[in-house]
Amino acid sequence: MRDGRTERPDGTDRTDAAGGAGASGARASTVDGVLRRSARRTPGRTALRYADRSWTYAELDDAVSRAARVLVAEGLRRGDRVAAYAHNSDAYLIGFLACARAGLVHVPVNQNLTGDDLAYIVRQSGSSLVLADPGIAGHLPAGLPVLALRDTDDSLLARLAACAPQDGPGPDAEDLVQLLYTSGTTALPKGAMMTHRALVHEYVSAVHALDLKETDRPLHSLPLYHSAQMHVFLLPYLAVGAENTILDAPAAGPVLDLVASGRADSLFAPPTVWIALSQHPDFASRDLSALRKAYYGASIMPVPVLERLRARLPGLAFYNCFGQSEIGPLATVLGPGEHEGRMDSCGRPVLFVEAKVVDEDGKEVPDGTRGEVVYRSPQLCQGYWDKPEETAEAFRDGWFHSGDLAVRDAEGYFTVVDRVKDVINSGGVLVASRQVEDALYSHPAVAETAVVGLPDERWIEAVTAVVVRGADVTEAELVAHARERLAHFKAPKRVVFVDALPRNASGKILKRELRRRLADG
Repeated sequence: MRDGRTERPDGTDRTDAAGGAGASGARASTVDGVLRRSARRTPGRTALRYADRSWTYAELDDAVSRAARVLVAEGLRRGDRVAAYAHNSDAYLIGFLACARAGLVHVPVNQNLTGDDLAYIVRQSGSSLVLADPGIAGHLPAGLPVLALRDTDDSLLARLAACAPQDGPGPDAEDLVQLLYTSGTTALPKGAMMTHRALVHEYVSAVHALDLKETDRPLHSLPLYHSAQMHVFLLPYLAVGAENTILDAPAAGPVLDLVASGRADSLFAPPTVWIALSQHPDFASRDLSALRKAYYGASIMPVPVLERLRARLPGLAFYNCFGQSEIGPLATVLGPGEHEGRMDSCGRPVLFVEAKVVDEDGKEVPDGTRGEVVYRSPQLCQGYWDKPEETAEAFRDGWFHSGDLAVRDAEGYFTVVDRVKDVINSGGVLVASRQVEDALYSHPAVAETAVVGLPDERWIEAVTAVVVRGADVTEAELVAHARERLAHFKAPKRVVFVDALPRNASGKILKRELRRRLADG
């Protein structure tokens, strides 16, 4: 998108609508409209709790309109990009929805980024303003206008009371509302261009596939900059009128306290967080019966870990959520009644997603055959911001190419084998790292593991396991354990023990970083 125009994946352009008025505006369904409808339906119901603050739906909707006026008063114009560099808070959510209501494009940035990584996203997106937490704003590149989200006398939150609500025409459903930057685990991040229309479709898919209800009490503890927590859970739960609680971070102690007190009954977390919860000293002794829905995703859940969680909480409904930023991000779900016999599956496509498995030439392969997952969906992004070549490569043959290797069975269930770039070529035979990881996770001394391929003169790539120990175990013992469960060529040639695995804020293990460290070491 440049000069008010959005480039579509097929190379055509669309001039942005002037304001969503008339028949088009009357039919439009926008991200900020999700909250507005809930506020009109249940104005006095509690929408959000954060720290010692709480907001009813009417209060939250009013705050969003006032915050939109604050942003317009900063001189921002429709289509301008506004970066958000901050930790979880109610102000973060208000800032995002205010951008949506003002017709601005929100650019969420990982709050842990600094230096060149941070500067790249802010500059590549062309952000005109940064909404930031004062405590980390000093990491931002010099010269960028910054507006504090909270904790100062002139912050966005502090200015709401003195500002009238924004009025006038709102955004159009086809307008961009967010640039979702990919995690950058294999290359420089790319900004997926999400429209209001795409995200609202994704919200409907999430509500339908994940059984989100008004009576749920969801806890949101993962970073709100990440698409999964914001767009699979927080916004869809606001759409149905639930009572939401935001935490600063997914710390095991506060999460268990809220569940034990009955203030939270629904939780989404990546496998790394579920592992941490299950290893917490209080996990076995606390009354966690209030927890009714457990959602996991963002990376592959090891089957042995899932089995341990289900054994401890047999009445808990587990949902596996799978997808990627470019599709909003929810693509498939494995529901609680679908786990038996297929716990390694990521489920079937959600309401507005069509998926298939193809070979290197883009031809659909028979069920049971490994290939790349490709998608068609109104949830998909419009392409990558200012990256026409990458857009053309991802959107080819009329489908979006995910980069995920998977197998579909005869009943339509998908099982992700690996990322295309994480498959290991061992002696000319392709080895899926996930299969090796599952074998290692079945050993009680393995707390966490990631398997990568390292250059090797004999094997081309040597299967290498990086392990965080939960108890004493030797390299030889783990290799022997893996060989009992795998063909010998799949078993690790080497085991490296570390204190922690590198991961991004959403819980994804950074295998590129592991390969770099091991190659350098």
